[in-house]
Amino acid sequence: MPPPSTEVTLSFQSKLPQLPAFHPMPNRDIQYPSLPSKFKCTVSLCKIDEEVTHKAWLNRSNILFAGTDKWSLDRRVSLVNSNTSDFSIQIERVEVADEGLYTCSFQASNKPRIAHVFLIVQVPARIVNISQDVSVNEGGNVYLFCLAVGRPEPTVTWKENKFSGNEGEFLDITEIKRHQAEEFECITNNGVTQPDIRKVKVTVNYPPMITDVKNMPAQLGKTAILRCEAMAVPTASFEWYRDDRRLLNKSDNTLRIKNEKTRSLLLFTNVTDKHFGNYTCFASNRLGASNSHTSFCSTFLHSLYSACLRVLSLPSSVLLLSSFHLVFPLHH
Repeated sequence: MPPPSTEVTLSFQSKLPQLPAFHPMPNRDIQYPSLPSKFKCTVSLCKIDEEVTHKAWLNRSNILFAGTDKWSLDRRVSLVNSNTSDFSIQIERVEVADEGLYTCSFQASNKPRIAHVFLIVQVPARIVNISQDVSVNEGGNVYLFCLAVGRPEPTVTWKENKFSGNEGEFLDITEIKRHQAEEFECITNNGVTQPDIRKVKVTVNYPPMITDVKNMPAQLGKTAILRCEAMAVPTASFEWYRDDRRLLNKSDNTLRIKNEKTRSLLLFTNVTDKHFGNYTCFASNRLGASNSHTSFCSTFLHSLYSACLRVLSLPSSVLLLSSFHLVFPLHH
């Protein structure tokens, strides 16, 4: 009865820049460029210290080399050393499919010898499919996804508010509020290299809300400004009215309207008595509208009011009323 053969099982790890093309992800065609040819990995070494008559390398049940004769059709596999003390092979541009058991088998002194090397291929975590930027009306729901691949299997974390994190590929936000509009980060990591990070911008739309209406006191014959500020997404469009008549830049050479991103200015270049009256700032976008009324008054009327500015916050379908006065000293 022959003596039992000697077996040695080794573990060898090789790192890949990314997964090859045979790992598709749903909803997207993933293309992976081939690994650079300079990336080499010596898969296994078979040290021999006895007189050898026959030797071979196998991958699973496939013969790679029988002595110096190459049986493998894979050009990436080559024989590095083949002498009385070393029988080594090399695999260039390692792929995930190369992972598995490699066996060095040789006959020495009429005794079979076997050495096993198990190749473990690691691939950095990488995001391969992620939600597009989202625009949603306030009160709606948002569903984000982030799919990643890697070996070992990576973790996926959604990060919001720059601090908190939600584990998992999916992030659901119900009845979203305007203050939740931001960039959400998807972070995937498996410890092979640095984490892969992608961002999704979430925009929350809401109707205009007038936040401030102010005036700047001026004298007759001088300049004055009425200012109206409103928050809205999309950005609000502004209009000014005198009683029921819309004011335009061309309608009066003593008035000028200057609209900015979040506010509108009504400029009086030369204040006269004819400018006194009621003015309305109207802010609107596709989700709704908001109004604010103001009185443009003289010093005499100013004493009749107890406050200069009062803003009532009402739904967009209801008139928002604010009463205040721009005071002009009268010269006799």
